[in-house]
Amino acid sequence: MARIVMKFGGTSVADLDRIHNVARHVKREVDAGHEVAVVVSAMSGKTNELVAWVQNMPKVAGGNAPFYDAREYDAIVASGEQVTSGLLAIALQSMGINARSWQGWQIPIRTDNAHGAARILDIEGADIIRRMGEGQVAVVAGFQGLGPDNRLATLGRGGSDTSAVAIAAAVKADRCDIYTDVDGVYTTDPRIEPKARRLKKIAFEEMLEMASLGAKVLQVRSVELAMVHKVRTFVRSSFEDPDAPGMGDLLNPPGTLICDEEEIVEQEVVTGIAYAKDEAQISLRRLADRPGVSAAIFGPLAEAHINVDMIVQNISEDGSKTDMTFTVPSGDVDKALRVLGDNKEKIGYDVIQSEAGLVKVSVIGIGMRSHAGVAASAFRALADKGINIKAITTSEIKISILIDGPYAELAVRTLHSAYGLDKS
Repeated sequence: MARIVMKFGGTSVADLDRIHNVARHVKREVDAGHEVAVVVSAMSGKTNELVAWVQNMPKVAGGNAPFYDAREYDAIVASGEQVTSGLLAIALQSMGINARSWQGWQIPIRTDNAHGAARILDIEGADIIRRMGEGQVAVVAGFQGLGPDNRLATLGRGGSDTSAVAIAAAVKADRCDIYTDVDGVYTTDPRIEPKARRLKKIAFEEMLEMASLGAKVLQVRSVELAMVHKVRTFVRSSFEDPDAPGMGDLLNPPGTLICDEEEIVEQEVVTGIAYAKDEAQISLRRLADRPGVSAAIFGPLAEAHINVDMIVQNISEDGSKTDMTFTVPSGDVDKALRVLGDNKEKIGYDVIQSEAGLVKVSVIGIGMRSHAGVAASAFRALADKGINIKAITTSEIKISILIDGPYAELAVRTLHSAYGLDKS
């Protein structure tokens, strides 16, 4: 017998038939004698609908600006998960399973006060553990918790993944199964490269890099939590037959295991290729090369909540002037340019330039730590295809390369092949 947390995303619970299919997955684990908790997202598209209602209400009410109280935003958008948890509990009860729905405040899942993007501080899992021990399935509304102001607080988009991993850590689960519309983590996006392979195992660090660099399988914060608390996490498909052979395998269910590096016996040099579209590059020309100039640039950007990624500074010839180039999401370009313009005198640049429509392609693998020439292979492969590199950043386990948007798919396929990831 094991203790398992199962999480189902929006496409898995998109309608009543799919919720019934989810109930069959849960029943399989209950019938095997396991203690089970389930975390659910809102039905597919429901959160977007609720967010649109919030955004449009001030306009309908005659307000002068589309501003609203973040606490009321949370009260509204959290309702999607509450509906799903109740429906799944009813489905399980109809199948003869002892189940009860739980909202974030009932557990409670304690969060900070950042409504709309709250972070989990603590989970009191004793009551759920007791009820699981009594054979009851806890169906928990994901994406939500209870803030210090005693009001609902939501965790930001993809927050149900974070809820599931946090609950798995709190109840000391043997594993956390994340059910989604794909059957695991692949070496790259199969829609771009048909030869992409599903990985049997991937290390927490690699998955964290892939999630933060464009892979949409898991939310970044959920991977961080899993790594910190050593929560063994499986990515699985909810669309496979719940009763198919091997689906109930306790130790090796179908899908991809995200685990500690020590569990991976044979480590590949490169594990996967990730990409992120809609990157933009901003360059500040002829800056004063002096202490404090970087703080003058990136301090105001941070205060404006603009995420800066790749940063490249040229070395000045005479020690007086230099250039600084960095990337931001394309949607933040105008905002970033305004912030930098407002601080031009303090920063001291001559010219500011920007370019949108770029793509960041990343090579990821923990095996890179002990192998030389990985970067050179990437540069050579891209050069052979005539793809120009605009910027490069590296870490122990990744190389990120900035290129023009139209070359994104070619670059992904080229690098995937260059490292032999298309071979079985």
